[in-house]
Amino acid sequence: SSTRGFKVFDPRIQGLRPADSRSSTRGYFGVGWCPLTQRHPIRNGAIMLVTTATYRRNPFFADPVLAREAVEHLYRVQERMPFSLFGFVIMPDHCHFLLQVPEPGSVSSLLRTYKMGLSFQVGIAPLWQSRFHIRLVEDPSAALSYIHLNPMKAGLCLIPEAYPWSSASGKWDVAESEWI
Repeated sequence: SSTRGFKVFDPRIQGLRPADSRSSTRGYFGVGWCPLTQRHPIRNGAIMLVTTATYRRNPFFADPVLAREAVEHLYRVQERMPFSLFGFVIMPDHCHFLLQVPEPGSVSSLLRTYKMGLSFQVGIAPLWQSRFHIRLVEDPSAALSYIHLNPMKAGLCLIPEAYPWSSASGKWDVAESEWI
């Protein structure tokens, strides 16, 4: 199914659950597919699938220079604010990160630092939509598969490993885990 031209996936198949099941009954994640406006409580220790979209879904990261900078900036932020990065993809108009933030950090500060810093680095303002979306992950390998298959489903590559701006390419370091 789709909403406004964006593909919607069924979290029951993907092994994901709502970030806050108490928030609403409107859709699998409490507010449907466009919940980039929700507030995020601190979820230290949880493995999270984080999605953030570019401003008005502009395909800024279709430019390989900007896509490379988006990946490299992620690692610079990780040096300043340690977190476990299990997988990622930088799509032309959005990004997915599978990560875990240890105490005392927060996913909100991490994403704020990433988005503000990257916007400054590439000199594009506004680069991002103001919010992001978190899904708590019950099955990390299913979430990682979802991330890695995203470019293929969008027609950007024939196999996930061929997309250079993804952890599936094997060009980028990610945390090792027993479920990968």
